[in-house]
Amino acid sequence: MPRPASAHSLPPLVSDLVAPLPRRPIEVLLSEMVRRLTTRRPDLLRRLGSVANVPIAVSPDDLPHAFLITLGPERPSVRICDKDRISSAEAVVRAPLLDLLGVLDGTYDGDALFFSRDLRIEGKTEFVLALRNTLEEADLTPGEFIGLSGSHARWVNDVGARMLGTARQVIARSNGASTLSGGGH
Repeated sequence: MPRPASAHSLPPLVSDLVAPLPRRPIEVLLSEMVRRLTTRRPDLLRRLGSVANVPIAVSPDDLPHAFLITLGPERPSVRICDKDRISSAEAVVRAPLLDLLGVLDGTYDGDALFFSRDLRIEGKTEFVLALRNTLEEADLTPGEFIGLSGSHARWVNDVGARMLGTARQVIARSNGASTLSGGGH
């Protein structure tokens, strides 16, 4: 059963636009980015220990697909799959995409989202906590994640922060407008 839209959910139109995109090129790109990151930052795999080999699914509530992530040193990968095809995951993280990105970039507090039930964890919670703690300690920026440094990384970080900030404002305004125009309850 689909989860009702939250205040941070992307409009359904975004999901409709994303659904027909070819998965394989995006998987290759994301997997290569993760492979390069773990090569540049082997400390991430050391911090994760055996959890690095555990498949974890990230399932944005407002997108049509889930991401099955394995960070193991042999072959880190990101697979895009239907949400009903993530049974191989040891743990699943579910939340609106902007909330997931906000946890990743430090804008949102993952614990607060978890306790407000905007972010949900299924399966082995300890694996998700290990991943979250590792990413939090690593203090990754979007620029570093895609392999940039110096002024190029700063530019990507600034543009990414502005884009996410704008998306959050637009979503907040549209949800406020729909709440206001939705009539009284």
